[in-house]
Parts: sequence; C-alpha cells; structure tokens
Amino acid sequence: MLYYFLYPLAKYHTVFNVFQYITFRTIYAAITALILSFLVGPYLIERLKSMNVGEVVRKDGPPNHLGKEGTPTMGGAIILLVLVVSVLLWANLANPYVWALLFVTIGMGVIGFIDDYSKVITRKKGGMKGRTKFLAQAAVASAATLYIYYYLNVDTSITIPFLKDARLDLKMFYVPFAVCVMVGASNAVNLTDGLDGLAIGPMIMAAATYMLLAYLVGHVKIANYLHVMYVPRAGELAVFAGAMVGASLGFLWFNTYPAQVFMGDVGSLSLGGALGTLAVITKNEVLLLLVGGIFVLEALSVIVQVASFKLTGKRVFAMAPIHHHYELKGWPEPKIIVRFWIISIILALMAISTLKIR
Repeated sequence: MLYYFLYPLAKYHTVFNVFQYITFRTIYAAITALILSFLVGPYLIERLKSMNVGEVVRKDGPPNHLGKEGTPTMGGAIILLVLVVSVLLWANLANPYVWALLFVTIGMGVIGFIDDYSKVITRKKGGMKGRTKFLAQAAVASAATLYIYYYLNVDTSITIPFLKDARLDLKMFYVPFAVCVMVGASNAVNLTDGLDGLAIGPMIMAAATYMLLAYLVGHVKIANYLHVMYVPRAGELAVFAGAMVGASLGFLWFNTYPAQVFMGDVGSLSLGGALGTLAVITKNEVLLLLVGGIFVLEALSVIVQVASFKLTGKRVFAMAPIHHHYELKGWPEPKIIVRFWIISIILALMAISTLKIR
C-alpha cells in the first residue's frame, strides 16, 4: 500500500526512491510487525484472559505442564494480525505471489482458530476431528497450488540441494506434491508448538532463511550467478518473509519461558502453511527438510511413535512429540528450548551454504 502511495512521489523528491527497493521494504515490514506486536500484544492477551481462553493441558503429559493450565492461548492471532497488516503496508500488492501467500496464511489461520475455539471455548475434547482438519488444510493448499500452477504457470521442476543444476520435473505430480509440502509444514509446526517459545524460535530462523532465498531467486543476475532457479517476481516474497520474522520476534517477547500466552493452532497452522508456501514458490521445497529440520524431527517422532505402537505394541519414545521425551528424561524446559533453537540456527546456516556448495 505504501509502495503505491509513496513511490510515485519520487518524481518530486529522490528520498521516495527507497520504496522501490525490496530490501528497504523487507526491513521495515519486519520492524512494523515487531512494533505492532508490542502495541497490540498486551491488549489481546488481556482480552484472552478476560474471555477465559485458557490452555487445556493433557493430564497424561509431563507433570510440570499442569501449572500451565489456564494460560491464555490462541495468541497466534497476534502474529496473524500484525503479519497481514505489515504485508499490506509494505508489499507490492500487484504481485500475485503475495496474495497466494496471504490466502494460505489466513486460510490455515481460520482452520486453526476453529480448532482452538472448539477446544477452549466449547470445550470439545480434541477440537476439530483430525480428518476434517486435514481436509480443510488440503482444500486451502490445493486452491493456492492450482492458482500458482495454472494462473502463474510456474515451473513444475524441483531443485535438489547440494547438486548443481539438478532438477526433477514432476509434471502432473507437482500439484499434489506442493499440497503435501504446505499441509505437511503446517502440521509439523503445529506439533512442535508444545513448549514455551519452542516453535517460534525455529520459525524465526526458517522465515529469515526463506527471506534471503526469495530475494536471491527473484533477482535474475544473482540467480544466474549462483546457479539457482530464477523465479520472476518471487523477490517480493522477501517482504512477506520479513514480516513473518518481525511478527514472530514480537510474539516471542510474550511467549518466551515462562509464557504469558500460547500460540495455539491459529498461529502454528498459519505460520507453517506460510513457510511451506514460501518453499513452493521459491522452488526450494526439498530444502525445507533442512531449513525446518526441527519441525521435521518433531513430526517424524510422532509418526515413528504411532507406527511402532500399532505394529509392535511398544513405544520408541517416552512420549511424542520428541520434546516431551526429553522432558520426561529430566531435561529442564528452557534447556530443551534453547538447544532446539541452536540446532535450528545450524540447520539454517547449512541451508544457506547450499547456495555455494553444489
């Protein structure tokens, strides 16, 4: 929005030229989202408290979680609000990729809101049925993917990290693959959101990584120099990713241990969906396995636990997702959180290194 109002003023004064640059708007999208978080966060948290929107803790979970009962949840609404406002202010809204990302982010957020509402307001045990939730996510992801595939006519090839010019054309299988990436990322982040600040820390690292990747793949000269797939107009998504970083940092202010508010599905599903969509549009879908390694680990731990119990009647972990396993092994919650953050930083750096190691 500011791009349209202020950039045309460059003909009157050169200072307004800065609004044409993606880097400038990315920085201020992040700063805007961060400041807005500080402004609206306390108000929304108090509103959630007054509405008795408190966390419902599993009785079979780690004993130390019982003290978290009643802590305000659905705080992901803070992230969703400031993210959308920041993007609308700083992004070039003529870019179709921006709208595709907004659609997935808001769509997944609405699904998360309904799930949270069912659990904490109507007190429906388990919230939405798993099948219904998955189908709703798949519908949102499918609509966005079909729009990207048919209307924007994107390349159906995927790139392979660490291999120079290695591409695999999925052709007709691209659409289901992209849907799986979006839905999988959304659910993986949701599974990770089990400790104070555990999910939002790696999300900051992942969003920052895709912020860089979006800018690089959207710049024809840099993309050709690095031998990465050039995606026209994808550079604008750096602004969106920057807003994600700012919104996530702002939420971490309130979510850090001991948390004043929990993200809830409204935040985790929307952020995960946005991350998966960024990976799809920037043609770095496979790299998401490395960038979001913590999220992948959490999801795999649940899959392994369920499969093992159904096949053998035995559990591999003391409890899944894996962060609960370490809790039951006696690790203090802050230690688990910070160590997972450290791992996510290392994985992000490794992902960036693939730009040269190929």
